[in-house]
Formats: sequence, C-alpha cells, structure tokens
Amino acid sequence: MEEKLFWIGILMGAHLFLSHHFKEKGRFKEDSRFVRGWHALFSGLVGLVGMVLLMVSLDNRRGDVVPTMLFTGRQLVYGLVVGLGSAAYAWWKSAAWNVEIKDGMHPRMKEDMEWSETIFSAVLLASVVMYLFVQAFKIPSSSMEKTFLVGDHLFVNKFIYGFRIPYTHKKLIRFAKIKRGDIVVFQFPSSDPREFQCGGSQYGKDFIKRVVGLPGDKFEIKNGVIYVNDEKAGDEPYAQYLDQFRYPPGAMRTPPAEYQKYWEDRMLGKMFSEYIRDNFGPVTVPERSFMVMGDNRDRSCDSRYWGPVPENLVKGKAWLTYWPPSRMGLPE
Repeated sequence: MEEKLFWIGILMGAHLFLSHHFKEKGRFKEDSRFVRGWHALFSGLVGLVGMVLLMVSLDNRRGDVVPTMLFTGRQLVYGLVVGLGSAAYAWWKSAAWNVEIKDGMHPRMKEDMEWSETIFSAVLLASVVMYLFVQAFKIPSSSMEKTFLVGDHLFVNKFIYGFRIPYTHKKLIRFAKIKRGDIVVFQFPSSDPREFQCGGSQYGKDFIKRVVGLPGDKFEIKNGVIYVNDEKAGDEPYAQYLDQFRYPPGAMRTPPAEYQKYWEDRMLGKMFSEYIRDNFGPVTVPERSFMVMGDNRDRSCDSRYWGPVPENLVKGKAWLTYWPPSRMGLPE
C-alpha cells in the first residue's frame, strides 16, 4: 500500500509543480478556457485517485490484490472512468462560473492549488510512515488463533528490524534481532505467481506467523511436539491444538539431504500433504532464514509446508491490536 501512496503522491506533486509554473507564467490571471481545462484536470485527478484508493482498499479486504503489483488493470479502469466523469462534470460546471479575479489569480486555481498541496503532503507523509515505521494489517485467517482472531486489525512495527531501503531488500539501523517467539509479518517466500501453496497462489502476499526456529537450528516435530536442537520446546501458552487425531509419520523414509532440499524448495506440502503436520523434519534452518508457524498449530499453513522465510522478506513485528476495541492490546 505504501508504494501505491508514494506514486499517487508523485502524481499530485507533478500537478502542484505545473500549477506553480503556470501561475508564474500568468496563465491563471483570467477566466479562460485554459483555467477551466486545468480545473477539470484537477477534478479528474482527484476522482481517479479517490476511486483507485477505494478499489485498493476493497480488494485488500477481500484478499484479491497481489501487493507486489502497483495497481491492477481493474483498479485503473474504474479509476479512469470516475476520473473522466469528474473531469467532464467539472468542465460542464465551469461554464456557469461567474467569478471575480482578485490578487491577480483566479480563485478556483488558488483553491485547487491549496487542495493539491494538502493531498500531496498527506499522501507522501502517509507513504513514508507506512514504508518505514508502521503498517496496518488485518488478520485474514484463523492460523494465529487464539493470539489473533479473523478480522483483528493490528499495527506492525516496521523499523524494529531495520529501515528497508525502498525497492530493495536491504535494511539499515537494526534496533533488534528477530528472536524465537516473535510474531512477524513477512512477504510470502515465492518469486513465481504461478506457484500454488495453501490452496492458491500466495505470491506477493503478506503472512503473519510466529518464529519457532532461528538460523542454524535443528528443527523437528514428533507426534505434534516441537523439538529444537534435539530438545523439547519450552512452554508455549499461545499454542492451540484442536485436533485429537495425529497423523502418523509418512515422509520419514525420505533421505535427510533430499528432505532438506524438498523443504527449502517449498515442495514438502505438495509431496506429503497433511502427513508433515504432526511429524516433520528434522531440518536445519538455513542462514539468514527462519522457521515460522501459526499458533493454531492444527489449522496453519506455514513453514512446515512451504519452507523457511528469508530474513530479507520479514517486514516487521506485530505490535498492537487496535480493532476491535474489546481486543485492543499488545500480543503475547
């Protein structure tokens, strides 16, 4: 979302820059066809931007948007239709203008420039805040119950693991390292939109899970019990197990080296399906990567099925649930 806001800010900034240029050239001193056309263009931009943001918001709620795409064709078409309609309406209304020119500038142009400056500043500031500091996130599934419920809204702390350089995976000024037990939001580790995991294409989507394995850890699950470096994991009060049935070992005859490779290549879920839910590994978490799982252990599509999460895909740490008010607070 922050990239979308950034480019919308650039668009409004270009309009503001050209408006100041035309003002200096004296193009806004009289009620001319140019002034009416420039006002219609501004109205069209506002309609385009408003409709595109509305479509993005609705699509995000439905989970229909791939965040790595700037804008979908559908969003742009709807935005252009509304933008053209707004521009046409503004041009039609301008025919009835009866204004008095004051201070050497058409009052409509002055008003449009003020709004353009406000929108530009607000959108650009919002994009910077969302990119570097805080991101809003909505829980899309039950994989993190009982910590988070479907529909919970939370803020993600994006700077705690470092400020990400725009359009790269490099980070600067790390305030904390990712620890076992942290709840992290990350981009799904796939570079192919055609790859199907968890019942569909997850390419570019944001996931939220809990870190259960750090780089270099030997990780294994036996009959639903987690072992890290051959020791049983400590108490996990946040973990939830709803299924009384446990799948028997079904993939353990695979040679360890091949099993590790299948896991890192995100193939285990496709090969063994639910048989790796309760009996998994052992695998070694690769360097600069993490093993993540949902707290709702029997109802979570996570690293067991599609492999480790590279550190450069981690966006931030779950910080604060802000909606609904009855669930407001810090996650455990």
